[in-house]
Amino acid sequence: MKILIADDHALFRDGLSMNLEKLEPSAVISQAANFTQSLKIAASEPEIDLIVIDLDMPDMSWEEGIRQLREASPSARIVVISASDESRNVKKALELGAVGYISKQTDTQVLNSALKLIIDGGTYLPPSAIEKRTTAEISGRRANGKHLTARQAEVLSYVAEGMSNKQIAYEMGVSEATVKLHINALLRAVGATNRTQAVVLAQKMGII
Repeated sequence: MKILIADDHALFRDGLSMNLEKLEPSAVISQAANFTQSLKIAASEPEIDLIVIDLDMPDMSWEEGIRQLREASPSARIVVISASDESRNVKKALELGAVGYISKQTDTQVLNSALKLIIDGGTYLPPSAIEKRTTAEISGRRANGKHLTARQAEVLSYVAEGMSNKQIAYEMGVSEATVKLHINALLRAVGATNRTQAVVLAQKMGII
């Protein structure tokens, strides 16, 4: 796996790089201090799998930076790690193709679980963004409910069997924190507010 980390704080980049190396020991990680450097790396490394990027870099607006990175690396999954978790920024980042948005205030365990979830093909949003979701957004997710990731489908099958988070964590070989993130992603995917409703909606959609 090839990963690009873009942030104008070297210490943060180094710390994040060490975390990602623990999650993906075989990963090849590149670092950039701004959008311009990120685009140069993307041009020379067309097969980047994951781009982890800060919004607040001085050389370019983050909206334009993400647009250009999306064009330069169309197959890369983009995740934003930012000091801001304003709902408008989260919404705009997702509209531009990001699959995750993580606050820099997030504790290390949740950060690592969120990154692992994204690496596994899932999505992650900060709790504040989930709480502010609109009816229209929920309806849109229901319409796309059949498009679950492999991990979400696996979690759904365990939830349908009535397993607890601890039991699911044991079956999947992950932490309970990771299971919680998978379940949150599953709830968003089918437009549910709780585990029971997720199973009911999934049955109506023909997913299970």
